Amino acid sequence: MSTSTPMHVVLGATGRVGSAVAGALLDRGERVTVVTRDPRRAESFARRGAAVAVADVRDADALRAVLRRGQRAFLLMPPADPATDTVAEERRTMAAIARAVEGAGLEKVAVQSTYGAQPGDGLGDLGVLHALEQAVAATGVPTRVVRGAYFMSNWDFALETARQTGEIPSLLPAELALPMVAPVDLGRIAARWLVDDEDHAGVHHVEGPAPYSAADVARAAAAALGRDIRVVETPRAQWVATFRALGFSPSAAESYARMTATVVDGAIERPSAPARGPTTVVEYVAARLRQQGAPPLTSRSSPS
Repeated sequence: MSTSTPMHVVLGATGRVGSAVAGALLDRGERVTVVTRDPRRAESFARRGAAVAVADVRDADALRAVLRRGQRAFLLMPPADPATDTVAEERRTMAAIARAVEGAGLEKVAVQSTYGAQPGDGLGDLGVLHALEQAVAATGVPTRVVRGAYFMSNWDFALETARQTGEIPSLLPAELALPMVAPVDLGRIAARWLVDDEDHAGVHHVEGPAPYSAADVARAAAAALGRDIRVVETPRAQWVATFRALGFSPSAAESYARMTATVVDGAIERPSAPARGPTTVVEYVAARLRQQGAPPLTSRSSPS
């Protein structure tokens, strides 16, 4: 590996997207520094030759010191504990990341964001990630914003429920088809763009092969489990209570309910020419259910 190869600093390398970015960069022979608060969780990357930097992304000075080791960086917003005021916590983290980028001497960055990112308070990730996009771009470092579609991994909890009960709980209408993407595909595409020397600053979108709905997720689970799976929709009036039951703080529950309404009501962009990852929802669901454990030994029920 040549030392002339740019060093890539990757935040969130122990999570789904960040790990895919770091792994894809290492597969290409790139030099990588992964940033973590727990070095034990980064041992697999260390064994592959990555440097491991221990830093809290909320500490702007510590993070800037790490970023100065590299020339390019993949930045993402770690989620706040839902038991807290998530918007307030994440805005503090966002500000720290932007301050760290200032003066770090980076030649380019890629920032993970989301479809529907837009200005506004109380919109969950949609508002906070838009603020992150703007704050990092305002540093003057060439910034490629990587907006990912609805994560297929958002269904992981529902898939475990489906495996146990035969039901997919959903806040989304059963037949509402949305752009979705597997996190690993988003990470691999972001890594490719980070290595690319062309100037493509601005907003770019990534989604999977096709839009999918909760009903599509249920059908994929049914095929993987060999049993009937049905979607159980949560009425809009119960969204806040549902989030509260999951341990969300009152402010976080309200924020996530408004974010869900924004998605359901169609106030997110549908780009005409997004980059597309290859993973279908059928492939994602089957793989995730295998990871969760063997399906219950039940026969498919007869059609009613």
